[in-house]
Amino acid sequence: MAEAAKMRRERIDRGIKARSDTIFALSSYRDMLYLILPRFLPIALLLCLPLFLGSSYWGKVVFYACIFALLALSWDFMASVGLISLGQALFFGVGSYVSGGFNFYYKWPIFLTIPLATFGGALICTLLLVPVLRLRGVYFSMVTLILPLLFDHLIETLEILGGTHGLLSLSPFPNHWMAVYIALIAVVGILFGFRKLITEDFGLVLRGIREDDRVVMAGGINIYWYKAQAIFIASAVGCFAGALMTHYYQFVGRSAFALDNTILPLTGAVLGGPGSFAGSVIGTFILVPLSEALRALGGLRMALYGIILIGALAILPEGIFHYMERKYHQFERDVRI
Repeated sequence: MAEAAKMRRERIDRGIKARSDTIFALSSYRDMLYLILPRFLPIALLLCLPLFLGSSYWGKVVFYACIFALLALSWDFMASVGLISLGQALFFGVGSYVSGGFNFYYKWPIFLTIPLATFGGALICTLLLVPVLRLRGVYFSMVTLILPLLFDHLIETLEILGGTHGLLSLSPFPNHWMAVYIALIAVVGILFGFRKLITEDFGLVLRGIREDDRVVMAGGINIYWYKAQAIFIASAVGCFAGALMTHYYQFVGRSAFALDNTILPLTGAVLGGPGSFAGSVIGTFILVPLSEALRALGGLRMALYGIILIGALAILPEGIFHYMERKYHQFERDVRI
């Protein structure tokens, strides 16, 4: 009893946190494991997942999940500057058609068309959205929603880029493994890249614009230049996702601008927890397999996304990632008084 009286319960992170959430004082391997485990284990599992699933149907679902995770990361990055987009399908579709078009008409190899679609498509999307950067809130969101629908109808009406039939017989990846690991490495790299970027001076300006853009303007900063850069970065990620999907399917058509390519990433980001980037990946890797499992429902899947979105906002508004992070930091251990 006397020995037990000398012990007390303490949160694990309080014993190792030195000055901030990113500066720690480690005194043992247990402390190091506490910090590394939640970062290393999910990535290791993610990279090993294709090895267990192979090129089966569910192995292909992993690739689809990576594509929508990239779109969700793109949405989350735009939200970090206060630009709420409803047009991730615009980025996806432009990247798909740029990559597919150069491959179909000029026979350029995929390792040239994919980078071209990433940066060239991002430039196109940025030029389309720069004129409406002064719009705020729902007005900017409405423009991003309308643009992919506009491109969809232009392709159908003018019979350009294959019209309603699309562009067929595009060059594939050499094998499934290359495609899925390019997508996986891109998701992990962009996830950590965004998390790092948002804590740098550039990211601090973006967050300042989101909180109060007038105060940032009063400091002599051109907020529209920063917004344009944020759109370029986010659209490059979305165009890259579209280019990957195009060559994996060996086809690009009007479905690249479908509303699904906006709703699913948005739902995944909200479900996982916006603002963390990791939440966008977690939410998407939950929704995409669930969506494939319920494919027999057809169009009802869109209703399912809506129900999940409403339920997530009502029951767990902070998102799955923020909830898990909060619970993890509440773990306690016995320490001597």
